[in-house]
Amino acid sequence: MSGVPLPTLGCVGQPRLLAGLDTAARLDRVGHLTVHGALPQYSPDELVELAEGIDLRGRGGAGFPFARKLRAVTRSARARDGRTAVVVNASEGEPSCLKDKALLLHVPHLVLDGALLAAAALGAEDVVVGVTREDVERSLREAVAERGPVGSRVRVTRLPERFVTGEGTSMINGLDGGPALPSGQKVRTSERGLGGLPTLLSNTETYAQLAVAARLGAAGYNAAGLPGEPGTMLLTVGGSTVVEVPIGTSLAYVLDLCGSGPGQGVLVGGYHGRWLAPAAARSAALSRQSLAAYDAVLGAGAVLPLPEDTCPAGEVARVTRWMADESAGQCGPCVRGLPSLADAVENMVAGGGRAALEAVQARMRAVRRRGACSHPDGTSSFVASALAVFPDELRDHALGSGCGRRVLGALPLPADENPERLVVDWTLCKGHGLCVDLLPDVVRLDADGFPAQAVMAVPGRLRPKALRAVRRCPALALRIQE
Repeated sequence: MSGVPLPTLGCVGQPRLLAGLDTAARLDRVGHLTVHGALPQYSPDELVELAEGIDLRGRGGAGFPFARKLRAVTRSARARDGRTAVVVNASEGEPSCLKDKALLLHVPHLVLDGALLAAAALGAEDVVVGVTREDVERSLREAVAERGPVGSRVRVTRLPERFVTGEGTSMINGLDGGPALPSGQKVRTSERGLGGLPTLLSNTETYAQLAVAARLGAAGYNAAGLPGEPGTMLLTVGGSTVVEVPIGTSLAYVLDLCGSGPGQGVLVGGYHGRWLAPAAARSAALSRQSLAAYDAVLGAGAVLPLPEDTCPAGEVARVTRWMADESAGQCGPCVRGLPSLADAVENMVAGGGRAALEAVQARMRAVRRRGACSHPDGTSSFVASALAVFPDELRDHALGSGCGRRVLGALPLPADENPERLVVDWTLCKGHGLCVDLLPDVVRLDADGFPAQAVMAVPGRLRPKALRAVRRCPALALRIQE
C-alpha cells in the first residue's frame, strides 16, 4: 500500500530466498549470479517432476499444488494451438503482507528466473508481472533492463492498489486492459487467462521458490523443512518484518526472534485468516499439518500478534470496516453485506447489547458462499474467528462494559493520505468532554479536561462519529476541516 515502509529482513538458519542480502541491499544481475549461479533449463516434464518432488505449492494464499497448474496449462495448450502465457501475481494488496515486496525490491532476479524458467518449459511467449507499487515497478524494470534481450520477453504492468486486485480473474482482467476486478465466473486461468490463452498464474514467492529449487534439485531443496513439507517460507511478522524460516519452525520462536510474543492472540494468514489463542500460538508450528489442527492456514504468510495493551474488539472493527471498503462493488454480498457486517461489528463494540451480537452472526450468515469471489467469505471468517478467540472481550463490549483499552492500530491498515481533521475553537470550548466519549481514539484530554490538541486527524472510518461529535458539542466548538 502507499506509504508502507520497507520491511526489515531476517532469517532462521541458512537463507535461500534472501541469500546475499547480508552484504548488499539489492542483488543486481551480477550479484544475483554470483550468489545463486546460472539457471538450469527444464523440459515441461522435468519441471513438473521437480515441482512434485518438492511439493511446491502456491504461496499467495490458496496453497494450490504448482505441478497441477503446470499440467493443466500444458493440457489446455495441447488441446488448442499450443500458445501459453506466464503471469506473476505481485499485487500483494493486503497491508499486513510485505514478503513479495521484499523479494521484488531486494532480489527481483530470483522471481524473474522462476517465471522465465516456467515460460521456457511451457513455450510461453508472454511473461507478465502485475504490480501495484511504484517502487516495486521501478525495481523490476531495472532488473528486466539488466537482462538485455532476454528481458524483452517480460512485461511489467502497474495495476490499482486494492485488496481485490490479487484475485486471479481480477489480475487477468487488469493485465488485459480491463478493470482489475473479479469476473465472478468460475474460469480457470489454466484454460483461459491472459489474452484468452492458457496461463500459468502464480504468486511472486512461488516463482522465487521454483528458481531456488531448479538450482538445488529436489534432494537439495528438501534438505530444509519437514519431510512432508520441505523447504523454507517467507513470513511477514507484525506487518513490518519479513523472515525466511524452514517449514516446521515453532511459531513462538519466530515471534520471539522478532521481539514479540503471542500477546492476546495471533492472527495467521492475514485478514482472510484465523486467530490463534495464546496457548495455541505457543504450541503451533509453521506447517500446514500443525496449523490445520487449529483450523488455520498460513495463506500469504502474514503473522500478526496482538499486543496486550490494545483493544481486540476495536482492532477487529477497524479491519472489518477496511475490508468492507475494499469491496469490488460488484455483487450484493460485497456491496451491501460487508458494510452491514462492519456496521454490526461496530455496533457490537460500541455496546449494542445482545441484539448486536446476534446481528453480527446474522450478517456473517448472509454473505457466506454468496460472493463473486472469496472476499465476503474471508471477511466473515475473520470476524467469526475473532468471536471464537475473544468471546469474553466482544461480549463485554456488546454489553457495555468494554475493556478500557485504547485501539492502537496494531493490525496494520493503510494510512489515510488526506485525512480530515477535527478542529477545536478554543474561544468556545467549555471542556464538556462529550467529544472524547464519542471519539476516544482521536481526542485526548489534558489535565484540565480540555482537548490536548487543537487539530486532530480523523481516520475515514471514524468520520460518522466525528460528525456526530460536531453536531452534539454543547458549545459548538468543533468543526471538520478537509
